Amino acid sequence: MLAAGVPATDRNIPSAAKAVAAAEDSFRPPLAPHALHGLSAKTPFAGDVFVGSSLLDMYAKCGHLADARRLFDEMPERNVVSWSALICGYADSGMHSAAMGIFRMALEDAVPVNDFTISCIIRVCASATLFVLGAQVHTRSIKTALNASPFVGSSLVSLYSKCGLVECAYRVFGEAPERNLGIWNAVLIASAQHGHTSAAFQRFMEMQNAGFWPNYITFLCLLTACSHAGLVDEGKRYFSLMKEYGSEPQAEHYAAMVDLLGRVGRISEALDLIESMPMEPPESVWGALLMACRMFKDADTAAIAAKRLFETGSRSSGAHMLLSSTYAAAGRHVDAALARKAMRDAGVRKETGLSWLEAAGEVHTFVSNCRRHPRSNEIYRLLEKVGEKMEAAGYVADTNAVVKDVDKDEKQATVRYHSERLAIGLGLLIVPEGVPIRVMKNLRVCDDCHNAIKYLSKCTGRIVVLRDNRRFHRFEDGACSCGDFW
Repeated sequence: MLAAGVPATDRNIPSAAKAVAAAEDSFRPPLAPHALHGLSAKTPFAGDVFVGSSLLDMYAKCGHLADARRLFDEMPERNVVSWSALICGYADSGMHSAAMGIFRMALEDAVPVNDFTISCIIRVCASATLFVLGAQVHTRSIKTALNASPFVGSSLVSLYSKCGLVECAYRVFGEAPERNLGIWNAVLIASAQHGHTSAAFQRFMEMQNAGFWPNYITFLCLLTACSHAGLVDEGKRYFSLMKEYGSEPQAEHYAAMVDLLGRVGRISEALDLIESMPMEPPESVWGALLMACRMFKDADTAAIAAKRLFETGSRSSGAHMLLSSTYAAAGRHVDAALARKAMRDAGVRKETGLSWLEAAGEVHTFVSNCRRHPRSNEIYRLLEKVGEKMEAAGYVADTNAVVKDVDKDEKQATVRYHSERLAIGLGLLIVPEGVPIRVMKNLRVCDDCHNAIKYLSKCTGRIVVLRDNRRFHRFEDGACSCGDFW
């Protein structure tokens, strides 16, 4: 068009910006965003709010957030698209504080935010598990009638699910006046992560009856549900069903199937599935196999999985630690020490295990054996007192996963004050009776902590909801919703 002498206008610049933003990285010329911005600056529409907003959205979706912010600050006029584009750009890049800061500025400037803006902010709250703040945004969406949007609805379902309030997630879904595929997928993954497998299957049937065509995300939700329940035959059926709906299994689906097979101990079958993949197995696939090897103490296959994983260029500390703990669980402490040495030699640092609890308007974060919290002395005293009751009830510490070859007492001391136990200890102090203690964790809960929290729930009469990096666990009266299968 430009070669034909047709000038750039306030109509075609936004369309070109949308095309640049939508193009895959491999097909987008590296300087395309800046070239288009430069071209628009030479036109009479450089200060036009619609042109500026489209360019800002382009920069944000291309990952050029510094350029997006600079353009935003320089715009003589802004509209809701400008604000929303920058907020969502920060949100999609994991810059949650920056996204919240821009949202607050928008509210202070009385910008009439739309459902797209609200949806982005709720996603930020969901990712950071900021339940109280997310609930406040939910309230605002009700006051402005934006909660009727299926985009807001799907974000709310994810928010409440990720914060451990799956009943609220189901209520939002049930009250949604309009549903799209996104909100169906959101409630499916909520059911899967909370171990409500039958509910996930039922939702899938309802979704089909409502006329919605499942996509690759839908099937990933179903495979996750099967994996968390050990339903191999159902998982294989859904995996095969994908092609009937025009969805070719992607690496994520293969990872879910490897996880499913590995969880039930069919490790050789999982390895065969990996070898049959039409694409190069990514880190997630080998990581799933490595986790299965850790569960079943298959050190030899773990070594194979770790070697193949490292060949992908992965610098995952989790893979090194899984290999080391697999050796330790199998009693091969020399190999466990060598695995840790290889990790140090590669310059890979162990990811710090964190647990956090949102209560009394504040987020409290803990690491293992931490005494930095203002109420640490109270927490440790309470956990010691509860620990005595747990031992009297039959609890025995499981130290198999301790990678260091030390004596029994030192091993028990190592696992006694893991970060999630400290967070639960604070919850026992400040969360009112009758209210579940909700704790989030960035790593998988270990076998001993999982068993200990069951005893703790029995001895204290409290409900504990724990989200680790794999699923939700609801501990009540000495039992866990996962059925000890996670």
